[in-house]
Amino acid sequence: MKLKIKKGATVQVITGSDKGKKGSVLAIDAAKMKILVQGVKVQTHFDKKDGLLKKEGFIDYSNVKLVESAAKEKKTTKKTAKQKTA
Repeated sequence: MKLKIKKGATVQVITGSDKGKKGSVLAIDAAKMKILVQGVKVQTHFDKKDGLLKKEGFIDYSNVKLVESAAKEKKTTKKTAKQKTA
């Protein structure tokens, strides 16, 4: 299934304990329909080397709505490069 939300997009949580929070998408797991949003579902993780760390956890794709899509990067082609120099 094709997902409308892409990495780098801004989303808002619409259900759950973090309802109302906004953040950018850090990662997407399309197979499980889960996304990782910056500042949402922050969990404590213990690492032997670094100690206690705060990390975001994956939330379900259906629990967020798209606020602003990711900025698309324009690829420079030979034709567009010639137009810019002319």
